[in-house]
Amino acid sequence: MKSYLLVFTLAVISSLSLTPLVRRLATQWGAVDKPDNHRRIHKTPTPRLGGVAIYLTFLLSLACTPLLGTLVSQGVINRLSTVAAVLIAGSLIFALGVYDDFFGSSALVKVLVQLAAAAFLYFSGFSIQALSSPWGGSWYFPDWLSFPLTALWIVGITNAFNLIDGIDGLAAGASSFALLSLFLCSLAVGRPDVSLLSIVLVGATLGFLRYNFNPATIFLGDSGSLFLGFMAASLSLVGAQKGPTLIAIAIPLVSFGLPIAEVGLSLSRRFLSGAPLFQGDRRHIHHMLLQRGLTQRQAVIVLYGICALFSLFGLMLLNPTRNTAAVIFFVLGVGVVIGVYQLRYAEFNTLGSRLKHKVIYGRRSVAAQAQLLNSLADLNHSPDAGQLLRSLPTLCADYGLAGLQFSVHKTHEAFAVMAHLGEVVPGEYGVKGNEWSWQWRRREWLQTDQRSANQLWNLQAPLLDEQGEAFGTLQFYCDLNNEKALFDPIKVCGSIRDGLSAALGRLCQENSPREQTTFVREARPGFTEPAKRRKKNEVLAS
Repeated sequence: MKSYLLVFTLAVISSLSLTPLVRRLATQWGAVDKPDNHRRIHKTPTPRLGGVAIYLTFLLSLACTPLLGTLVSQGVINRLSTVAAVLIAGSLIFALGVYDDFFGSSALVKVLVQLAAAAFLYFSGFSIQALSSPWGGSWYFPDWLSFPLTALWIVGITNAFNLIDGIDGLAAGASSFALLSLFLCSLAVGRPDVSLLSIVLVGATLGFLRYNFNPATIFLGDSGSLFLGFMAASLSLVGAQKGPTLIAIAIPLVSFGLPIAEVGLSLSRRFLSGAPLFQGDRRHIHHMLLQRGLTQRQAVIVLYGICALFSLFGLMLLNPTRNTAAVIFFVLGVGVVIGVYQLRYAEFNTLGSRLKHKVIYGRRSVAAQAQLLNSLADLNHSPDAGQLLRSLPTLCADYGLAGLQFSVHKTHEAFAVMAHLGEVVPGEYGVKGNEWSWQWRRREWLQTDQRSANQLWNLQAPLLDEQGEAFGTLQFYCDLNNEKALFDPIKVCGSIRDGLSAALGRLCQENSPREQTTFVREARPGFTEPAKRRKKNEVLAS
């Protein structure tokens, strides 16, 4: 343990010494992150080559390790091939980050380089070959599946740490917690090489935090966030070579909880909102905490606490029992759900409301849908116009509609059918100008003033005949305060419109001019029947 303490102290001191030098050089070289009004929230230009200080500290500390002459240094020398493979692949990722800090690079280029580094590690012997359960049993993967899983793990974790690098000190602090959990796990499974690499990175990152904590005077940049993320992902795979894959996957999966949750939330909410999945925005977890009124320091401290809890739960999986593992994952699941709810993402709140609505009103919705189909069937088989109108209020009430109104143009044959309606039916109806209209409202909406009318929304749709020509209009009214309305307006109103159009078309065919000699009734009082139609009716009646 003294050897680890020595290299840790050396890493902290080296990082504290090198970071100011790198900060000064980054400013001279123009590697500066300038504020903007889109994603960046800092107020002043800040150098962004902090990863260079961490990388140099890492190399310097490793170079001094053989000088210790301890069992730890000897164990690292014995596993020099492992250290070399991780170092070569990590250096490739570091070079990618430095290039991006100076010139910028596309997402495709980043992913391709990360895949190349992942392939190098895979063919060096570090891969996900099986998944083991703490309760016994394993699932072994063929090579064609092992490589994609390994690449997905490395590329995903690498970019997850890069994604949380949005406010001062967050990515560096989260990396410290994740690497510290890897250090303790590797000690438990007897991997001194992984322990040494992890504790060196922890020391380098903590020394860098002296200058990166709010208000930061230097940023990690992609050279730092990509390098730390890649090293965390790689070391978790290396640790799997001495022990069950549970150590490589389950423990890091929990210990890296914050970055992984950030990736999952970002992709999910962009998918739900229809935004490009890989387009940056200001809706990350730390941004939402700032919107809740926290300062940058307060937000980072809160997220540090979350990282510490994730790491603690991860360490509890080192020797899990059936009950312990179940409790851990249950608590984590409940905590994530509550945390997402508190962040007040519009996408997830909307999704939650929809799911809640479906669960609570699911049975009623099914019943209402069945009622709609039955009502439309009755509508289509109405023997006359009176029965047609009597079926509409019931159909509207089933779906919480406050009212319904439809009108038929004078030029269409359906006008003759409806204008001679003499029997008593619900609602108000009759001839008004050049059209026949019918209107029905629920009892509580019969006497509406302007104030109450403002609480109604309305949807208007044309009535169409078989040729697709409009012969009237149909309007639906609904109370804005009616939270129990169980219908999809477009679907339900469209179904009613189609059913009513078909029923009117059928009645027109059944009531041809020859048959209308016995279908003569007076219009409802209060409406004026057109003179031409009245004259024709008098002739037919005589």
